[in-house]
Amino acid sequence: MAVDIDSDSVATTQALLRARAAEQAWSTRQASVFDLPNVSPGLFDVVYSWGVLHHTGDMYRALRMAAELVAPQGQFIFALYRRTRLCWLWKVEKKWYLGAAPAAQARARSAYVALFRVGISIAKRCSFSRYLAEYGQRRGMDFYHDVHDWLGGWPYESISPAQTERFMTSLGFRRVRAFARAGVELGLFGSGCDEYVYARK
Repeated sequence: MAVDIDSDSVATTQALLRARAAEQAWSTRQASVFDLPNVSPGLFDVVYSWGVLHHTGDMYRALRMAAELVAPQGQFIFALYRRTRLCWLWKVEKKWYLGAAPAAQARARSAYVALFRVGISIAKRCSFSRYLAEYGQRRGMDFYHDVHDWLGGWPYESISPAQTERFMTSLGFRRVRAFARAGVELGLFGSGCDEYVYARK
């Protein structure tokens, strides 16, 4: 079962599954994560949520709702924005961006990209054009569209690996593996996601 609150995402998923998994049994639902207990047909061996629960406005409740659908000994695989020193700034920026005029949004994107170009040349020692080419190959997405998504990604919450561990343990899960950076980063150009696999005990 695939669930998303956005109708376009549901329609895209349906088209992809019809094209690539026509012989398989699948279903889709348009629903909020907070409505999952009402729309789910049962529990699942794998529950997968990649980089969205931090945009619900109540990340901890969203995590709990999704985790409730994991069967005994099943796995919950998810990615969440990592906590950085500048998360407070990004909360202010994102809330502003959401209500800003299109021209102001465009200026914000231009300023972000200009600063990002400088940061890339210093940190990665490569040209911006090369970074863009590798970005598309690596992520399969457009960098400039991702900038718009990042600057306008409101609501916004973040969480540290230690906070994730405490919360998931309280729900009766054990960590199988995590791809998380150590320490607290500045987060000048964003937070990025930490990735987790937890199993229900």
